[in-house]
Amino acid sequence: MKILVVDDEELLVKGIKFNLENDGYQVDACYDGQTAVEMARTGAYGLILLDLMMPKLDGLSACMMIREFSTVPIIMLTAKSEDTDKLIGFEYGADDYITKPFNILELKARIRALLRRTGPQPGTAPSAGRITCGPVTIDTERRSAEVNGKSVELTVKEFDLVELLMRTPGKVYSRENLLDLIWGYDYQGDIRTVDVHIRRLREKLEDNPAKPECIITKWGVGYYFKEEK
Repeated sequence: MKILVVDDEELLVKGIKFNLENDGYQVDACYDGQTAVEMARTGAYGLILLDLMMPKLDGLSACMMIREFSTVPIIMLTAKSEDTDKLIGFEYGADDYITKPFNILELKARIRALLRRTGPQPGTAPSAGRITCGPVTIDTERRSAEVNGKSVELTVKEFDLVELLMRTPGKVYSRENLLDLIWGYDYQGDIRTVDVHIRRLREKLEDNPAKPECIITKWGVGYYFKEEK
């Protein structure tokens, strides 16, 4: 597995690279957002660690540009801890974030958790590989999605979220439930993260995101995927 580490603090990059390589990862590094986008275009990376504040091109802009051609998992590295900054990161396509200064063991745990979500889940039966609800079809082994037969690119968290909803159509999940199930019970972010991802999913899966026909809001409760009749 090859990881791209992007941060303008060269000493920090050196430390992350050393620790990840000791765990068996291949690590490339660069120090600005513009170079990160160019390197990400090769498609060689299984995950990208992307700093928020960098020269030439900031992390948010780099993340947004990468999302135009790739769904590679992205963890934002940020010195900012305000919830609004984290929400903006998710809006731009980040899958997770970690606030500086961080413990390297926590960073490794976040990386492992995110990478586990990118591959087939152990014990998944072949018959469970494809799930179709209305116009949406997902392949849980390839982690791909289609709407009316047309391929749609989803980020890691977007796929995890829609897979959960489609496996139990009609079941209403509260935002707290979704936060625990998708992001983990120890996730410290704002609950509005769920709303951000639901909105992005609707923009990709619905004909009219303002009047969704697949991912439905149960007002005062949460969200569910519409059952076929």
